Amino acid sequence: QVQLAESGGGLAQAGGSLRLACAASGRTFSNYHMGWFRQTSGQGREFVAAITGSGGRTKYADSVAGRFTVSRDNANKTAYLQMNSLKPEDTAVYYCASRSSVSIYITTDVSSYGYWGPGTQVTVSS
Repeated sequence: QVQLAESGGGLAQAGGSLRLACAASGRTFSNYHMGWFRQTSGQGREFVAAITGSGGRTKYADSVAGRFTVSRDNANKTAYLQMNSLKPEDTAVYYCASRSSVSIYITTDVSSYGYWGPGTQVTVSS
């Protein structure tokens, strides 16, 4: 059974940084793309970033490109989201997710990710 668990959320000031981690267990971590999504109250989950199984390709939402960096450590089955130059509008619950199946195509589609962590709150104060 695949299990994901985020850590590293918290409170930051605008312009500051946070680093989220996502620890995975239950299957061969390096075979699957990982994604980061976020959700605010009353809204659907919004794509933030994704990374292929090897870590060779990444994709970002326009709103975070140039500020956030997604990476992964396959030996330790952990994905990361480094968030710099944080803005109040980055405030949300952040989720890591793993693709349901092996694919060569990186996707922003939330329905393609079948496994999710419980989420971690990120709050950015102005």
